[in-house]
Amino acid sequence: MLDLVPGPASGLAVRCTRALFSPWSRLSLLAVLLASAAVTVVLYEPQRLLSAGWPQLSGAAAVVLFGVGYGMCTAAFVPRPILNLAAGALFGSQAGLVAAIAGTVVGAGIAFTLGRLLGQDALRPLLRGRWLKAADGQLSRHGFRSMLAIRLFPGVPFAAANYCAAVSRMGCLPFLLATGLGSIPNTAAYVIAGSRAGSPTSPVFLIATGFIVMTGLAAATVAWTKRHRLRGAERRPAPTAPEPDPCPSPPAATRHPGV
Repeated sequence: MLDLVPGPASGLAVRCTRALFSPWSRLSLLAVLLASAAVTVVLYEPQRLLSAGWPQLSGAAAVVLFGVGYGMCTAAFVPRPILNLAAGALFGSQAGLVAAIAGTVVGAGIAFTLGRLLGQDALRPLLRGRWLKAADGQLSRHGFRSMLAIRLFPGVPFAAANYCAAVSRMGCLPFLLATGLGSIPNTAAYVIAGSRAGSPTSPVFLIATGFIVMTGLAAATVAWTKRHRLRGAERRPAPTAPEPDPCPSPPAATRHPGV
């Protein structure tokens, strides 16, 4: 007869497997990956490779390689404005815009996938506040138009929007489409500014720079206004229920005639 596998050993293996793939274990892995990426950016500064030490390639191969590198850098928290300026300086306004938008979508897809696989199950039960529930409901029900507005609004951090969408129930395809379309205006301004950086007095450079400044001021104004509205809503006292009448009059049906 064949010997059966002992029960305790099998049970221990099952428990270890469950603990390894539990939501909090996956969230811890995500935190380690993000921390490692941030440390790598601080130590090695990969954005210098994109702007100064770029491989001697040309044509579509260079644009594709830049797009992949751009996406990995944005997933590792490299600021997108630096990469957009580098795209314009390396490839010009047209090819640079294609490379930057492609890299933006790649980086957003990497962050969304990591957040959905490693963080959603652990973080969704923590969405208990009123504002968190409202934001989650907006992204879950109206994902495409909500993310499109977020990408058009330059005041929302790129990484924060990626992971908020990943924790919500928003679909991946609407997220990527909204990211690609909504990132075009602001990205184009930076790419054009980078392509014309050698002639800072040219009208094209001044228009692109002015667009960047105006959108930044608009984002700061909207953020400041919403912050004060939220503070006012938090300080406003909650409505209290009316106190009951200590001497209520009897119902009309129970009154005696002639009273």
